[in-house]
Amino acid sequence: MSSDSIDTARADYQAGRTAFERGEYRKAVQSLESANASVQPMTRFGGEVQIWLVTAYEALGQRSDALALCREVSRHPDLQIRKQGRRLLYILEAPRLTTRPEWLTQIPDLTTLSDRDGRDRTAAGTIPPPKPPEKPAFQLETVVDPAQVKTQDNRFVWVALMAATLLLGGLLWFM
Repeated sequence: MSSDSIDTARADYQAGRTAFERGEYRKAVQSLESANASVQPMTRFGGEVQIWLVTAYEALGQRSDALALCREVSRHPDLQIRKQGRRLLYILEAPRLTTRPEWLTQIPDLTTLSDRDGRDRTAAGTIPPPKPPEKPAFQLETVVDPAQVKTQDNRFVWVALMAATLLLGGLLWFM
């Protein structure tokens, strides 16, 4: 292969990946098919192109093409490409789950709305004003004057300290 065809294949491959990431699946398939045609399929780069082409086929809805190419990729000589191909094949061959209509959210078509029609925006004026903040559940009644607080020792601290000392001493004695 000449370096010009490899450069063209790399450019098509990059264009296909970019189009795929943007959601332009038809353009991605076209670019990736062009890259796949100009690259040797049994090389690592050829395998990467085929993996991306499988995902683009699936995203475009061409499931049979995706499955056929994925089966080829799962027999690729490169170990990493082969593993990716087998994983993709496992996903593609998995049974489809059925969804109930109540599980889905219908998104309305907003293309028919005009920018100038005020009737379309009637809901914007019906937003209620924000609620005032609620009063906290507790509130300090008055500020306590430190001069009125009794600071006289009631000996509770000393009794608790002595009890703890006796308890620790007893535990150390029996060990």
